[in-house]
Amino acid sequence: MTLEDHAGDIVAKARTAVGVSVEEAAALAGLEVPAYCRFEQTGQGSPSPRFDRLAARLGLHAKRLAAIAGGWLPRPHQANRWHELRQITTREGMAVNSYLVWDAATGEAALFDTGWEAQPAVDLMGENGLELKHLFITHGHHDHVAALAPIQRRFPRAKVHTGPPLVPADPQSPAGDVVGIGGLRVMARPTPGHSEDGTSYLIQGWVGNAPPVVVVGDALFAGSMGRTVEAAFETAKQAVRKQILSLPAATLICPGHGPMTTVGEEKAHNPFFA
Repeated sequence: MTLEDHAGDIVAKARTAVGVSVEEAAALAGLEVPAYCRFEQTGQGSPSPRFDRLAARLGLHAKRLAAIAGGWLPRPHQANRWHELRQITTREGMAVNSYLVWDAATGEAALFDTGWEAQPAVDLMGENGLELKHLFITHGHHDHVAALAPIQRRFPRAKVHTGPPLVPADPQSPAGDVVGIGGLRVMARPTPGHSEDGTSYLIQGWVGNAPPVVVVGDALFAGSMGRTVEAAFETAKQAVRKQILSLPAATLICPGHGPMTTVGEEKAHNPFFA
């Protein structure tokens, strides 16, 4: 799985979030405006040998940005090696990830976001003999909740948990509440910024030495973060630092788009969080 954001995407997100014009960014990059715009759109064509001036203006780490431009990827993570966890990727113009988690001893399951369609999650639950007890929503953007209605029709007893009530749900799961899935424990951690209702979910209690898991929606991607408006940029970064990057380094990060990563990898490689 490729990164959700190439180097041009990262620069574009940072530029709009801090209110820098295309013209200023192009000048810092030493490029004509058309060439700079092509870089933002495609990630191709380094705007400067080391990104230094542009990265400094945008609050990005230049060497990390250059590494992503050079092809950095997080190491492959096979969640099923340690966890009863499956990443489900559905596509309708764009790919989005949802995650099915369950307790092997009881067969109780939870779905984190729904993606575009319900059937892949339904099939996985059938194959593993699981009962859906909970549905956790990271935020209310359409690609993450498109299959909410059919999932609720199929599993009417499953409890829906969200952040602030931008997605209809009853009951809600306020930050700090602990929800059990068999022997697993899920705690909501508020991560607003990309969306007002942004919520990440920390999952602990795995058997053996399996590390914790945090499902983050669009708060954080491998090497990047979710797009924000200028007024929410610092809020988003502070939430990620406090609620996600403060977790143990081995914690597996499950984003709404792109590959899985870990807290340690993001602390070492994400240009937004030097």
